[in-house]
Amino acid sequence: MRTVEVTETVDDEGLAAFLARRDDVVRETEPTGPADDLRFGLDEGPFRHYERRLRVRDAGPGTHEVTQTTEFVLGIGFWSVLFLPLIRRTVRRAGGRSPWWAPPQVLDAQAGASLASLASLSLIGGYLGTLITQTLTYAADEFDVGERAQSDTFAAVRIGVLLAMAVAAWADRHGRRRALLWCASGSIVATALGALAPNMVALGGTQLVARGLSTALALLIVVVVAEEMPAGSRAYGVSLLTMTAALGAGNVLWLLPLVELDERAWRILYVVPLVFLPLVKITAPLLPESRRFVRRHATARFAGHGRRLALLAGSALALAAFSSPASQLQNEYLREDFGFSAAQITAFTIITITPGGIGIVLGGRLADVKGKRLIGGIGVAGGTVFTALMYLTDSPPLLWAASAAGSVIGGLAVPALSVYGPELFPTSLRTKANVAITALGVSGSVVGLLIAGRLAERWSLGPGVAALAVGPAIVVLLLIPRYPETAHRELEDLNPEDALGVPGPGTGGIL
Repeated sequence: MRTVEVTETVDDEGLAAFLARRDDVVRETEPTGPADDLRFGLDEGPFRHYERRLRVRDAGPGTHEVTQTTEFVLGIGFWSVLFLPLIRRTVRRAGGRSPWWAPPQVLDAQAGASLASLASLSLIGGYLGTLITQTLTYAADEFDVGERAQSDTFAAVRIGVLLAMAVAAWADRHGRRRALLWCASGSIVATALGALAPNMVALGGTQLVARGLSTALALLIVVVVAEEMPAGSRAYGVSLLTMTAALGAGNVLWLLPLVELDERAWRILYVVPLVFLPLVKITAPLLPESRRFVRRHATARFAGHGRRLALLAGSALALAAFSSPASQLQNEYLREDFGFSAAQITAFTIITITPGGIGIVLGGRLADVKGKRLIGGIGVAGGTVFTALMYLTDSPPLLWAASAAGSVIGGLAVPALSVYGPELFPTSLRTKANVAITALGVSGSVVGLLIAGRLAERWSLGPGVAALAVGPAIVVLLLIPRYPETAHRELEDLNPEDALGVPGPGTGGIL
């Protein structure tokens, strides 16, 4: 139990602010008790317990002495350590607008618990999803293969999306929770087996399984956050989980200098994920099943959802055809074109990618408040321009500046666009539809990587990657006129099939 007490002398306006029910990080119940000793309870908020007591006495003409005592217990597991100082600071003052770091719309207890559990799994997924991108160039040195073999391996690993499809079909029938936990555990084990790989083919095989499961994990995380978060905070939830995934990815970067200890030292980074298995075990009892899955919902078919699927899948393909080569061949570009060491690559990535967190956090809040189409368009356009510039410059200062700018501006688009997939499909299709979208995105990755590898042989790696920026340019042209605005709209409003008794396109029955 945490207790925060503050005493202030205020005027009538200040007293009115203290007497009002809070609706920022918590939504309070109507007060009870005498006028000079009011008690406010918990209506909604990510707390296991909450009570605010307000004692007021006259302090002279037009002034009042207010003593506010707030007792609370956060319900977000070990993530409470990070949010506790922010919560304590917020509850010291009178209620008002939600602070910049909080969701625009108050979460209830289950949404808070779900978000905290998903953050733990996202941390794991961030490490697993980044590992091969950061280490393949060093594995290639040991196995004595070149850029084309690396591009082909990256492309082959994408076949793991077929495994993700099978997981998605299961999750839409049997639930999100068990699928999340199995994907996290299975991906950890498959990744660890990669440390024993005798050649590039074997490493690619283990990563095919690991990436298939981690892809399903990432998709399920976004699906559950969309199903659990309130309509005005879905992009916020995605932005927070993107940040925890980035934290997991950052662990790979911090460990990357170990690869220079020995030609085989890259294998150490594949063993490290085994330490995440206890985290999965700790998270399991805290992770609830999605309420929208448990709730009775229509059994829908893809018929009638083709336009939405085509729009999102085509956009995913076009974006991935540029973003995958840009991210996964970056280490090779920095090594070969600028002569970076592993330590320099780590420093470059951390220094230029870390500011992207600003864009992600800001993008989540702006997308919920201002609209997802506008913020997504700005993020895609700006991020693409600066990333392409990074690959076209031969100036080290411009290289660093363009990478950082692309990270910040591109970060705006991540929460704005990532939540569209779960929002635009009914519960019984939500995971399958998003795997189908991801599969097209994977196809875009494969196409982009193969084209980039071959253009690198004809020109050089930088221009080869930059030429693929035409894909995101197409997406920007589609966003405003074609994408629906989903901010502040309930999933049942966007998908009438999920409102019992209201038929929608492709409805086949009621679960």
